[in-house]
Amino acid sequence: MYGPQTMLVLTFGSGVHGFTLDREHGSFVLTHPDMKVPERTAEFAINMSNMRHWEAPVRRYVEEMLAGKTGPRGRDFNMRWVASMVAEVHRIITRGGIFMYPKDARDPSKAGKLRLMYEGNPMAFIIEQAGGAATNGHQRILDIVPTKLHERVAVFLGSKEEVELVTRYHSEQQ
Repeated sequence: MYGPQTMLVLTFGSGVHGFTLDREHGSFVLTHPDMKVPERTAEFAINMSNMRHWEAPVRRYVEEMLAGKTGPRGRDFNMRWVASMVAEVHRIITRGGIFMYPKDARDPSKAGKLRLMYEGNPMAFIIEQAGGAATNGHQRILDIVPTKLHERVAVFLGSKEEVELVTRYHSEQQ
């Protein structure tokens, strides 16, 4: 992630580690060993402008969070939307939360917007290695067997508790 500092988040299949670029030495330094996605969260990331196109389980889940303390969840949530999956995932690894890019009704032939092989899978792998979860609303993203290179997928990833809840809402609708 680029900004005031450049950070590389990396997994080799056994935990997630963050390395920050030391500009003076021109090398990356381990600054965030064994990063973990917080299990409980009060943040979510979704493009609210598409709400009218979402499936009922996603609308239900988001409406419950928006209801705050007086709603069924009994607590307030904050919405974030950077419109960059990499930035959203970085924030989720450090602060917790859930990133959602659901399927929508505009093109029923597509299972989602993001590409499984080079967007969904890499981020799902990092999130799971950091103790989070990642599904397409029905099954674990890393269990989806791709049928084509540019295959699309819905994505729900982040804090395990939240991903499990929105996935449960999808299964209740079936």
